[in-house]
Amino acid sequence: MSLVGRQSITLRLTLLFASVSTLVLLLLGLLIGSLVERHFEMLDMDLLSGKLEFIGHTLKGIHSDGELARLPGQLQDSLVGQHGLAVLVQTPGGRTLYATAGANFPEALLADARNRILRPTLWTGPQNQRYRGIAAATPTGMAGAAPLLVAVSTDLAHHEHFMRSFRITLWTAMGLAALVTGLLGWVAARRGLAPLREIRRGIAGITANRLDQRLSAAAIPVELAEVARTLNEMLARLEQSFRRLSDFSSDLAHELRTPVSNLLTQTQVTLSRTRTLAEYQDVLASNAEEFERLSRMIADMLFLAKSDNSLIVPHREPVDLAAEACRLLEFYEAWAEEKHVSLDCSGSGSVLGDRLMLRRAVNNLLSNALRHTPDGGRIAVHVEAEEGTIVLSVANTGETIAPAHLPRLFDRFYRVDASRQHHGEGAGLGLAITRSIAHAHGGEALVRSEAGVTTFELRLPV
Repeated sequence: MSLVGRQSITLRLTLLFASVSTLVLLLLGLLIGSLVERHFEMLDMDLLSGKLEFIGHTLKGIHSDGELARLPGQLQDSLVGQHGLAVLVQTPGGRTLYATAGANFPEALLADARNRILRPTLWTGPQNQRYRGIAAATPTGMAGAAPLLVAVSTDLAHHEHFMRSFRITLWTAMGLAALVTGLLGWVAARRGLAPLREIRRGIAGITANRLDQRLSAAAIPVELAEVARTLNEMLARLEQSFRRLSDFSSDLAHELRTPVSNLLTQTQVTLSRTRTLAEYQDVLASNAEEFERLSRMIADMLFLAKSDNSLIVPHREPVDLAAEACRLLEFYEAWAEEKHVSLDCSGSGSVLGDRLMLRRAVNNLLSNALRHTPDGGRIAVHVEAEEGTIVLSVANTGETIAPAHLPRLFDRFYRVDASRQHHGEGAGLGLAITRSIAHAHGGEALVRSEAGVTTFELRLPV
């Protein structure tokens, strides 16, 4: 498994939360920085436009060469206290009428002014200073005089210094904020996943002897309620399976104890004194019957074990289910006559299936019906087609089985009457085998009991 696959959910959520928070803070920082720079640019342009407008107003008040000669003094007075601001006034011929100390304007800016283009310009001075400036051709009040070129600029050093400090402060604060949000994300993830830890502790306390315990849905968030419900359903299935396994083990031990006890007792009695040859032969014959019963039970258990693991593969061929049922019913005529039970077989229907398996399933239903039909009763076998399914039903008269017992009649060794023992060939596995054969053929086995008639159905696809 890769490292990423082994990361905890808490770590993943923390990283996700920290990543998203960092991304949001980064975008916010870029936005704030851009807005601050835009704000400074607007302040610079307001300052430059205001100064350009002031100089233009001053030039419009000049009506003679004498007043023009006093222009430098007026401009110098207006620039007192305004550090970083540079002004240049030139004639169209390039003669400088006024220039602040260190004024250095690019020729491109002045060319724009001559062409009556007002365009803000950024440039770098000889000592790598950054400047922003504008220039315009501004008329004077002198009649017939050509407009003068006026350029103003401001030094961006104080703005850039502020922006550097601002960015350092901003990114430091955002870095700390990202760490804090990551920590808060970890705390939130831990608290948010606390119900999962509660579920884990709850499951850890459930053992094979405590499968009746369930996870409490009251303390589980809505998002995990479905998980808790699924786990409770799984626990219910496990509890039922363990209970059935325990019951099956108990029933199996009981079923094996009887023949083994009979064999042991009969053998011990026989060996207690010398017997005649005929007596030994009788004992061996009786033991052989018990061994045959054990052999059939073991074979049935192996069949059911294979069925549970889907190892039973029917050899399919056309089978006339009605004909097979009627032929099997003939074998029980003698037993039925002894009990004065009437037998009836009707209907028709064929399926694709394993002939021997289907014969065994039908035989189990018939022997079960005859075993539980009282003297003078009736057994009816009927086969019919029903919506792509062949239904074989075996109905017998007798006591009505309580609804609580019906779902478990196909369980192994299940007894409606716990005090009743199995006799003859019945070992409590016949109906379980019938259901397994039905499932192997893609069908099902059902039972219903009402008004003194119990009906078993074998439903198989055509």
